[in-house]
Order: sequence, then C-alpha cells, then structure tokens
Amino acid sequence: MATTITQEIRETTTWSIVLSVLMMISGVLAILMPPVAGLTVSLMFGWLFIFAGVLHIGFAWRGGRAATVLGEIALAVLYGFVGLYMLARPVAGLASLTLALAVYLALKGFIEGAIAFKLRPLPGSGWIMFDGILTIAIAVMIAAAWPASTAWAVGVLVGVALFSGGLARLMVSSAVRRTLA
Repeated sequence: MATTITQEIRETTTWSIVLSVLMMISGVLAILMPPVAGLTVSLMFGWLFIFAGVLHIGFAWRGGRAATVLGEIALAVLYGFVGLYMLARPVAGLASLTLALAVYLALKGFIEGAIAFKLRPLPGSGWIMFDGILTIAIAVMIAAAWPASTAWAVGVLVGVALFSGGLARLMVSSAVRRTLA
C-alpha cells in the first residue's frame, strides 16, 4: 500500500515538474516576444467568447420558458459579438483585456498568498507566497501602464507571471519529492 502511494506521488510530481518547465518556457517566450504574446491572448479570448456564445445557444434549447430562452439567446449574441470584435480588432480587444487581466492577476496573487499562509509550515510554501506577491506587483504594473504600453506590457508581464508560477510549482514539486527520499 505504501509503495503504491509513493509511486503515485512520484508520478504526480513528475507531471507537475513537466508542467512547471513548460510554464517556464512559455513565460520566457512571452517575455521575448511580447507583442505576439499579447495578440495571442486577445485572439484566444475572442475564440473563447465565441465558444461561450455557442454554449449559450445550447442552453437556450433547454431553457423551457420563453424568458429563459430569450435571455440565453441575448447572452449568446453578446458573447458572439464581443468574440467577433476581438477577432476582427485584436489590438482594441487587447486594451480591454489588459484591465481584466490586472484584476485576475491581483485576485490570483491574493489567493496564492492565502494558500501560502495556510501551508506555511510546509517546505516550499515560501515560493508560493513569493509568487503571490510577484503576481500582485504585476497586476499593479499592468493597471498603471494602461493603455499606453498594452501591446508590450501584457506579453512581458504575463510571461513573468507564467515563469514565476512555473518556478513556484517546480520548487513545491521538488520539495514533495525530497520528502519521499
């Protein structure tokens, strides 16, 4: 039984380390090519909005009541319009996403800080706190630079957030592995 658990932990930490390295590589690429990274984020969100619109059309089929069906169709049109606009004008969409990204990163940083505080006696938890603080700092930098430096700021700052998140995951995964030895 203990061998099975140890094997599962080793397998899980191996995949976590692989994900960590991929996150760090993605972060470096985003830092090296910030306009490409920013436009990629904008286009990705455009497609996600269109997908969400399609899902709301599906929900409209199951709505039952007229008000529910109309509400779902209205949401589908809104999501579809925003998605198409972002695909047609990714630079303009990027400016809007910059503020949303700042809010997301701030919330992510606070949540990571709370997690690190909860895990503070465990080895590697300081790295999670470091990542949370760095992520909050990135959120503040994004909001302060908006909209003048949106094209490069999103790519660079998201790259740093990806890299630091990958590094934190790598450190925690490595600490878990060391406890098995």
